[in-house]
Amino acid sequence: MDAQGRGRADNIDPADQWVLNPNTGEYELRLTPSAPQSGVPRPRRGSPANAGPGAGTRARRAPERESPVTPGPDVPGPRRRRGAPAEPPPGRRKGRTKKSKAKKILLWTGGSMAFVLVAVSAAGYLYLKHLEGNVSTTDVGSAGKKGFSKDEAFNILIIGTDKRTGKGNEGYGDKGSVGHADTNILLHVSKDRTNATALSIPRDLIVDVPDCPTKQPDGSEKIVPGTQNVRFNTSLGQDGRDPGCTMRTVKAVTGISVDHFMMADFNAVKTLTSAVGGVDVCVAHAVNDKESHLKLPAGKSKVEGEQALAFVRTRHSFGNQGDLDRIKVQQQFLGSLMRKMSSSDTLTNPAKLISLAEAATKALTVDTGIGNVSTLKDVALELKKVPTKNITFTTVPVLDNPAEKVKATVVVNQSQAPAVFDAIKNDVSFTAVKQKEKKEKAEVAARLKGTRSAAADIRVDIYNGGAPGGSAQETLNWLQNTEGVPKSSQLGNADAPLSKTTVEYSPDQADQARKLADLMGLSASALKPGKSEKNSQGLPAIVLTLGKDFKGAGVSLTTPTKAPEVDKSTADKTVCAS
Repeated sequence: MDAQGRGRADNIDPADQWVLNPNTGEYELRLTPSAPQSGVPRPRRGSPANAGPGAGTRARRAPERESPVTPGPDVPGPRRRRGAPAEPPPGRRKGRTKKSKAKKILLWTGGSMAFVLVAVSAAGYLYLKHLEGNVSTTDVGSAGKKGFSKDEAFNILIIGTDKRTGKGNEGYGDKGSVGHADTNILLHVSKDRTNATALSIPRDLIVDVPDCPTKQPDGSEKIVPGTQNVRFNTSLGQDGRDPGCTMRTVKAVTGISVDHFMMADFNAVKTLTSAVGGVDVCVAHAVNDKESHLKLPAGKSKVEGEQALAFVRTRHSFGNQGDLDRIKVQQQFLGSLMRKMSSSDTLTNPAKLISLAEAATKALTVDTGIGNVSTLKDVALELKKVPTKNITFTTVPVLDNPAEKVKATVVVNQSQAPAVFDAIKNDVSFTAVKQKEKKEKAEVAARLKGTRSAAADIRVDIYNGGAPGGSAQETLNWLQNTEGVPKSSQLGNADAPLSKTTVEYSPDQADQARKLADLMGLSASALKPGKSEKNSQGLPAIVLTLGKDFKGAGVSLTTPTKAPEVDKSTADKTVCAS
């Protein structure tokens, strides 16, 4: 019988028969003799048959191949059968056995584990390359950023087109559309990731679309001429405009720079909702829409696939049957989709995650700045840091177009919209964030709290650090002639441009700095304690540097610390559409 046969016959694992020879330092195979064929029990260990003067000598010799050798006192013998009573090990044999078995396990499994790790790594790499092939990209040139930063606030324009691509989409959108910007959401994610704002831009908003350089298939560049007083949705598709043109239009309307874009068509709604197993929506009354074929009972429902697309496309069943009410429905839907995508049910389900990765990469067209899977993953992980309760959905404040008798389009509400745009540009949350409020209050208390000097006591040197030409002289005239600050001087351009206006002062000039901040309308962050200079008379003077944010003498420069009141909702709550 072979060695393995012997091991099985005696209920001994063959692996346990490899033992360490203390004299050679090597592992050797020690086989226990098979049971005698005559049926006579073999001598037990420790019996006289195994004792004798030659036992130790035989144990120290190399084992003979022709016949098994009975282990001597210096070499551990085979382990006991499973379930048999323990035998007291001589000397430190027990420790040696444990050490030898641990080493055997490492030797036997190491190669297999290495193979598994290599295989998994290779499969992961190949799968990422597969996903990479799913993503479509568009080069928008200077309209966006070339890369993505994890350490800065970022703005992504999410575009939903009305192009009738894909099976079953014939009944949606405009027939023969080249793919206009039908749904538009500017997503701003704060630098500290405590909050985000999703600003919807109505497709029927009247805007001026600027001239737009576009990349052609042959690599050349073509400038699509701009148009005035047209619907926002024509910023995409019309006359060959690409998503970069829509990004430029957003900048022209809001003043907010767009870093990247993500574009999806009707199929994206279907595939993404199916990938996560449907999303929860709510309607205040039962819906039976003949146009979109949406049928829902009053209250909460779960929609996916075709029904989900019908939900976000329906407008005749909500509000005044216009685009503004449909925007609210879409915001409710996106909030629910965000909750579902970030839920533990999705994140702990490998099948759902793979399905979601496939659906998302196939559904999206993005700019080249984020056009690879690893960067898209980084964007998703940064967005995931934002609590859903601090993701605010709102819409550009608008008014009915006064130029129309039959109201079909809207215009920007100039009395409300600028405050909304400024809040986003200055990274101000529309949702109360306690930590941020405490930090801001502490900063204001430390810099602005205290006594104020008289205006006539302020001694200030004025520099232009990026403001329009002549701003320093304009400010000097305003301070001296309007605000009663005679001890002021205009000293030309600063050494380097600044994005924000600043006031630098020494500790004993704090009362003058606070008064100047009041006059200029400066926030606490504009005050820079610890530094001043001497004026032309050799007297200490605070330094006022007008930055690129300067709006004119007498115009407040205070950055909003609280967002304006707007019609809004948050991603953590479901509001029933009505």
